[in-house]
Amino acid sequence: MEDHKLASAVADGGRLRALVLELWQRTRMDWGFVSDRLSTTFRKEKWIGSHDRRFVSETLYGLVRHLRRIDAALARGKPGKAPRDLERLLALFVLEKLIETSHAKRLEPSVNWQAVAGIDDVIANERKPATRIALAASLPDWLGERLLAEWGARAEKLALALNQRAPMTIRANVIVGDRSALAEALDQEGLTTRPGQWIDTALIVESRTNLFASAAFKRGAFEAQDEGSQLLAELAIANLETKKPVVIDLCAGAGGKTLAIAARLANRGRIIATDVDRRKLDELVTRARRAKVSNTQALPLESGAWPAALDSLRGKADVVLVDAPCSGIGSLRRNPEARWRLREADLAMFADRQRQILTNAVGLLAPGGRLVYATCTLLKVENEVADTIPGVVPVPLAEVLGDRAAPFELRGDGSFTVTPSEHGTDGFYARILRRV
Repeated sequence: MEDHKLASAVADGGRLRALVLELWQRTRMDWGFVSDRLSTTFRKEKWIGSHDRRFVSETLYGLVRHLRRIDAALARGKPGKAPRDLERLLALFVLEKLIETSHAKRLEPSVNWQAVAGIDDVIANERKPATRIALAASLPDWLGERLLAEWGARAEKLALALNQRAPMTIRANVIVGDRSALAEALDQEGLTTRPGQWIDTALIVESRTNLFASAAFKRGAFEAQDEGSQLLAELAIANLETKKPVVIDLCAGAGGKTLAIAARLANRGRIIATDVDRRKLDELVTRARRAKVSNTQALPLESGAWPAALDSLRGKADVVLVDAPCSGIGSLRRNPEARWRLREADLAMFADRQRQILTNAVGLLAPGGRLVYATCTLLKVENEVADTIPGVVPVPLAEVLGDRAAPFELRGDGSFTVTPSEHGTDGFYARILRRV
């Protein structure tokens, strides 16, 4: 009810409406990360309260997620006229049932708001499946067509799930304490949680609050990490014969999977985290210190070149994890703006880059070493790259996860896939390979 009141107030005008429209216009300039736009704005605009910040955030994400649906609705309500941004904002509120059509009519009388409100029925009656999927989930046509071609009867449910708001999922840092202990500690701080379904470190936080101000976070008891991402980290080291492995996280970013692997290993062995972005590795170092992780070394790749410390590990690594740069289709719940800056032609570029990274990764492995190729995309052109690399053979998922593998074998070829529609996670793919 509070959101309905706030939506009505924002629709009528004032500073918050002006701020939302300014953020929306700036976001559309380059389709940069919404999260970056919001954090920059909230640091500068100190007058915005916590509830207002949440509402502004959800409204901006809503405009990005539902842009095509909104514009299709306004095309019915105002035929032949280009939609204006205020009309888009009001249409979002109408479609999400935050304001009545009569309210929108008072503000913009030139639009038939009843016609706007009926767009979902029109979309549901669209006879072309790819078009229906693209309109309902606000996707570019090419992406709707690819999802339909590759996912068949699962495509529409998958597309709609990719367009939903992602839950806040955290990983219990088992160096500090297990999931039960974390849930109890958060409960004492007034935070409601429930356990994840697929891995024993995942906890879903249902309270809408600043989780990172909690005492549990400050003492390193958890990190924010999607449950699918936690599973990828487990694939890297599950059922390894050596207890103190040499692990290389070749595209580590800010180190979410690096820290998850370190916790699973209880600081045994050695983990080398590399990335071309030094700032992300600096963040990893800070996170590792808070998480009580002591077996990790961060190595920046200057201009893509391998430093001597990494080059010296050729042929010695027990595990190499390649969380490859990709289109990010599987993470549209968290980065919905990616759909509008991505072009279909970009997919081949990603595949070429992935193939090069994977080929280099093989050289780091010791004979019999494990290579985990992972992406946050659900498109074959990127994921089938792993099937083209010489010097390695595929390892069936069941060999690593045992009886737990079955729910993740969606392709039936021994690879790993999770999706928001099937598993409630972000969309991830992984293929486990062994050096011959």
